[in-house]
Amino acid sequence: MRPDRARPRTLAAALAGTGIFLAAGWPLPLLLGPMLGCLVSAVCGLRLRDMGAAGAFMRSYLGVAIGSTVTPALIAGLPAHGLSIALVPLYVVVIGAIGYPFFRKVMGFDPPTAFYSAMPGGLQDMLIFGEEAGGDVRAMSLVHATRVLVIVTLAPFLMTAIWGADLTRPPGQFLSDLPASETVIMLIAGPVGWKIAERVRLFGASILGPLILTAALSLAGVIEHRPAAELIWAAQFFIGISVGAKYSGITARELRVDVGAGLAFAALLALVSTGFIAVVAQVSTAPFVDVLLAFLPGGQAEMAIIAIVAGADVGFVVAHHLVRIFFVILVAPLVGIHIGDKRDH
Repeated sequence: MRPDRARPRTLAAALAGTGIFLAAGWPLPLLLGPMLGCLVSAVCGLRLRDMGAAGAFMRSYLGVAIGSTVTPALIAGLPAHGLSIALVPLYVVVIGAIGYPFFRKVMGFDPPTAFYSAMPGGLQDMLIFGEEAGGDVRAMSLVHATRVLVIVTLAPFLMTAIWGADLTRPPGQFLSDLPASETVIMLIAGPVGWKIAERVRLFGASILGPLILTAALSLAGVIEHRPAAELIWAAQFFIGISVGAKYSGITARELRVDVGAGLAFAALLALVSTGFIAVVAQVSTAPFVDVLLAFLPGGQAEMAIIAIVAGADVGFVVAHHLVRIFFVILVAPLVGIHIGDKRDH
């Protein structure tokens, strides 16, 4: 049996992309570099593969990083942002009302594929629901990956160019500066939280499980710091790979139809997001960059990384994205069963 070279090839593509971003001085090289390095390699015909359990293991430390920001002060401050959080379900409904007709009527997708492509929820959850409804998993995967890639790639450049955000700072203290006892606790909390969440079948287990466990530790005063910058950088790298590797094996037709649909949908989302961001910026006391990151429908993990690096209020940003994902997961299957036949005949 020939050895599987897809993962070493994927790592090489990710490292090459990271090197290009570092050399060019572009923002978030350890997130965007692997993402775009893998994308270019896939479009060039190279077979790629995500990092599997190793990738999920490293992503768990993003959950730890987010959970460590959940403090009593943050919880106490959330009611002040109740109005902006309350607008999130309306935001999702507007996206669905625009997205479903676009994918169904303009792109010609079948009903379940159109519906779950339009839902701005967690990628894995939408693929599971869509597959159960009879949708085209590959098409949905490419649409969602493209949505995330476009938003997560453009946002840092716009934040740097227009709002002067500093995305070069370390995402936390260095390992040598942290209490060793807290570092050990956080290293354990990542995989333990992930496996507990997996056991109870919580969606997004590799991130939400560690997030919940670490938030409990933070609220209890067991930890008072965020994970080391080195650990968050490693998590970024593997999250970038997980998005870029989804383009592996892409065909010319998929590039034209599915990725093209994802690009057009991302443009529609930009218009919807701009409207909501403008409204929320007027009614919320949160800084504009926090509102921007809270209402950009990128992946929860990717937007959290940008929030951490930008020095934004991570709790505020993540609270909005969690409400978005929870709402989609609770409501989408109920609406989806009324969309129509599972397949066109």
